[in-house]
Amino acid sequence: MINSVRSLLVLCAMLFVGFAQSADLSGITSKEAVTALRTTLTKGADAAVSNLGKADGFLGNPAVRIKLPDFLENSKGMLKMVGMGSQLDQMEVSMNRAAEAAVPQAKAVLKKTIQNMTVEDAKQVLGGGDTAVTDFFRSKSQADLYTQLLPIVKSKTAQVGLAQQYNALADKGSRFGLVKSEDANLEGYVTNKALDALFLMVAEEEKAIRANPVAAGSAVLKKVFGSMK
Repeated sequence: MINSVRSLLVLCAMLFVGFAQSADLSGITSKEAVTALRTTLTKGADAAVSNLGKADGFLGNPAVRIKLPDFLENSKGMLKMVGMGSQLDQMEVSMNRAAEAAVPQAKAVLKKTIQNMTVEDAKQVLGGGDTAVTDFFRSKSQADLYTQLLPIVKSKTAQVGLAQQYNALADKGSRFGLVKSEDANLEGYVTNKALDALFLMVAEEEKAIRANPVAAGSAVLKKVFGSMK
């Protein structure tokens, strides 16, 4: 573990060319850097789960509302003409309700990832772009999150008979290149969209903290991110 402030600065300069020249990190310790990143992730995760894991967290938010897979969305007008409008609407509602139910289960995985963050991890993302912390977070937790959320999504979509019909139809369509492979399974499609929304929310929180660390109400965030301006 690197305890020397000088060593941390040298390593940061090597990893992020040009960044160290414009930021004053001389007063930041390794412990403070890790604490700042953990705090950022905790705030982002809490905000994301709180905003998404509730009634209309997806359905009522145009930025994250899960739409029908492309091949259905593009055919929506025609399908409505043949009397399938209500079924499509029901499917879209059920997808979003499934995501809303699944997202709260992400908290345990997110917290574990945060607690496992090391000084080495902090060096990798300290001086990155506006969403560098979120990007790191996603790379470390996405696979586990998918495994955690998928069974809940399956349980919720199974309550709608169209889920099974969709998978059978999409599977045939994917064999002929009519349906994207990632859209061929309704449960997988919804789970991936839920994760996209989750990390979008985390990223928005990170950008807000970087832009105004004082408003985050944390002394260490003010010190670390404030020094990068």
